[in-house]
Amino acid sequence: MSRLFPAPNAQRAASADVYPLADAPLSPTSDAQPSAARQERASKRLMSLDALRGLNMLFIIGLSAVIVDLCNLWPGAVSGVIAEQMTHVEWNGIRHHDTIFPLFLFLAGASFPFSLGKARANALPTWRIVLKIVFRGLALVLLGVIYNNGVNFDFANLRYGSVLGHIGLAWMFAALIFISTGRKFQIALSATILIGYWLALALIPAPDVAAPEAFAKEAFAERFENLLTPERSLSIRRNLSMEGSLVGYVDRSLMPGKLYKTVHDPEGLASTLPAIVTALLGMFFGAVLRADSKKIGERRKVLILLGGGLALTALGAVWNEVFPINKNLWNSSFVCFVGGLSAIALGVFYLIIDVWGLRRWAFAFVVVGANPLAIYLGRKFFDLNHTRDFFFGDAITRFVPDAYQTLATSFAGLLVGWLILLWLYRRRIYIKI
Repeated sequence: MSRLFPAPNAQRAASADVYPLADAPLSPTSDAQPSAARQERASKRLMSLDALRGLNMLFIIGLSAVIVDLCNLWPGAVSGVIAEQMTHVEWNGIRHHDTIFPLFLFLAGASFPFSLGKARANALPTWRIVLKIVFRGLALVLLGVIYNNGVNFDFANLRYGSVLGHIGLAWMFAALIFISTGRKFQIALSATILIGYWLALALIPAPDVAAPEAFAKEAFAERFENLLTPERSLSIRRNLSMEGSLVGYVDRSLMPGKLYKTVHDPEGLASTLPAIVTALLGMFFGAVLRADSKKIGERRKVLILLGGGLALTALGAVWNEVFPINKNLWNSSFVCFVGGLSAIALGVFYLIIDVWGLRRWAFAFVVVGANPLAIYLGRKFFDLNHTRDFFFGDAITRFVPDAYQTLATSFAGLLVGWLILLWLYRRRIYIKI
């Protein structure tokens, strides 16, 4: 642990790209003509999903910089801890900034059951749904490569791993699993992946850096005996290091081009496997939110999200003692811990916004959450700093005291990004794949 630091349901407000879902896997009978009731359900959307996604994305467009600048104005123990949360952990451990990426993937998973429900309500054939899933996943991989490298044809030196690619592949495989298998199988598969990932990383050294004796029968026996006491095993600690992990070995062996950290890529191929579980967790909880409220009350949905989230977070914290939470490896304890926090956050937002109907406060977040791809790509393709300085640069220099100019500049950048997103939102312009 030391390594970690109700009311009646109101009508749902519109969001950008979230639609209702049917719970069962796709089957040929799912392609029947939609009923009027199903069409009506498909027209409703959850505002809480976009609001939570928007709050998450605000940190990307500048909220984290504003928080750091505020902390720097009033230095101290508490402000120092808060500012540190706006950075990534180098290896083991977790800070707030390490939760942004997995929360986005979790919410992409939670949104999928709703879009699946809309597709079924519109009688979209199963093969077309599958084709759309695969197209979206591979398109995100391609966009990720372009985002990292631009239009560059030096293929040997491209970085192929990316945040968008990681999301695309994990979401794509999770969606295909979700539509083609039952819930019990999905839960069993998720558990198998997480436990198998733990055992593989703890027990198997990277063949390209480990000494031959690390593969002796005695060495495997020693690691197995110390699975629950890894601090006693130098061999396990080496296997869970950046240079010695099996994850890094897979990426060094199979990924073309260059890796982000030379010997390891945090968005590589091997770590995609547990990331699939992150997306599936989102789909599980999204299916709960989509369930018929006549069969499962709104308050019970909230309790499932909060209770399930607490259970997952506790499991991740306990697992952390023998398999330290690590975003770079996207390891099993990380999946559980952050998946649990994500479910809790979604449950709180759903309760306040969609159950109690308190929506006005969330509008600023919804504007951002409605266009996540525009945010991510816009940072790369457009110089928003130039826009910020054009409108606010001279005013900040002339009228803001020197001590507050850095904070004012950060806030102005955040405001510019939000106003652009508001303009897109008002005109119903959404960048989607």
